[in-house]
Amino acid sequence: MNAKPLPTGKLPAPLLRRLLAGIGKSARNRDPRVVVGPGIGLDAAAIDLGDRYLVAKTDPITFVADEIGAYALTINANDLATMGAVPRWFLATLLLPARATTPAKASRIFAQLAASCRNLKVSLCGGHTEITGAVTRPVIVGCLLGECPKNRLLTTAGARIGDAILLTKGIPIEAVSILARERTAELRKRYPPRFIARCRRYLTEPGLSVVHDAQAALAAGGVHAMHDPTEGGVSAALYELAEASGVGVRVEERAIRILPEGATLCADFGLNPLGAIASGALLICADPDYEETIFRRLAQAGIAAARIGTVVPAKQGVRMVTDGRGPRSIPRFVVDEIARVFSRKPHKLHRDRERLAKRLRARSSRVPRRPEA
Repeated sequence: MNAKPLPTGKLPAPLLRRLLAGIGKSARNRDPRVVVGPGIGLDAAAIDLGDRYLVAKTDPITFVADEIGAYALTINANDLATMGAVPRWFLATLLLPARATTPAKASRIFAQLAASCRNLKVSLCGGHTEITGAVTRPVIVGCLLGECPKNRLLTTAGARIGDAILLTKGIPIEAVSILARERTAELRKRYPPRFIARCRRYLTEPGLSVVHDAQAALAAGGVHAMHDPTEGGVSAALYELAEASGVGVRVEERAIRILPEGATLCADFGLNPLGAIASGALLICADPDYEETIFRRLAQAGIAAARIGTVVPAKQGVRMVTDGRGPRSIPRFVVDEIARVFSRKPHKLHRDRERLAKRLRARSSRVPRRPEA
């Protein structure tokens, strides 16, 4: 057996696929009421309760410690929303570092959880708290349950050949927020306070939540699949969507909006924004006949969006056209670009800065557009 340590981040997809296959279908779906179980790219589980589906999601917050309560609710709620569910009940396992946790710090996290629950109209109904030497910073593992009408359940496996692929807001929202909060001292040496403050506000402006994005798109009709690009960024999300649905995708790179602060920080830290954690954006696969209606509904909700590509047959692969050249395979990232920031030595941190700066900053000033299919 290979003893080489795995990189930081999600288990590599081939390994996870093999591990899930090893468990066996009967063990994964022992209860026939489990209508959506574990799989690559599947956002949450769905259980048949008779008149509706219970949709269940669990996700940890590990990249950031500041505002961790808000992150925990938002990230879990996003995955429920992409399946057409309404978030209802939240449980949290809160692990706090030994010899560094004060009552004030614990109170602050609980206040964040309470505020986020109020904002999303979610009930905090249980969990576990523990001070432990197993962590060096606060970690929340959230479990969020929601309800979904039987006629509205979506999964990432629902994309159809010919669907338009839409992307809301832009990328990489969460990466900007994390860098602004976890690399504040470093950024203060190079950027004015107002710029850093704008980056920190990415948590709420444009915001990590895609609940309203998903609800607006569903209200317009014609949506076949949605996916929330988290670790691995929009690149990983497109590959996951393609695998789950058994299709290919063709994307126009210049249609993917890179937000101004995202372009600046990615260039500064030598990151490719396609592979940086991108919660806050939503991928939507929809019947092209409904495209204009979806755009209109999103605009009414104050949400920018652009068509970035088309769902194609699987044999065409996950491909990207750049400035009329290509198509070429969309780059894949072994680990999320943000994870590389936290693992690299300081002298390597800006190694790729000049290579990326000109291209990213030139793209950041564009408004989203709708490319031809």
